[in-house]
Amino acid sequence: MIPYEFIEHTADIGIKVKGDSPQDVFIDAARGMFNIIADTRRIKPKEQIEITQEAQGYDELLRGWLSELLYQFSVSGIVFNEFSIQSLSPDAVKAIAWGERAPGQIKTEIKAVTYHELEFKQTKDGYEARVIFDV
Repeated sequence: MIPYEFIEHTADIGIKVKGDSPQDVFIDAARGMFNIIADTRRIKPKEQIEITQEAQGYDELLRGWLSELLYQFSVSGIVFNEFSIQSLSPDAVKAIAWGERAPGQIKTEIKAVTYHELEFKQTKDGYEARVIFDV
């Protein structure tokens, strides 16, 4: 079962992510975002970067995490598909992302991670987040 689903939205695309832990949600949100950008099944973990982000609360931290990954993709051309969270709290995340440059495999350009309908919450089954991307 895929731990995220796409959400239809006018001029934007979103994902709804479910996980057993905040770490699962952060990792699967990143996977979902990069699956919008490219077919990540073909991406090899050839290059790695470290991501450190701070914010107030999991929702803003998730947006910051995804925005930083999107920025790294835009400057380096690396499509990321593997992630390891080193530490995560409601106000900071430190992680490693792996991927490779894949200029011919880009299918959708994501311009930004928006605040629109941004949500991160604990549920009876774990954790859930909603993120909308400007495409």
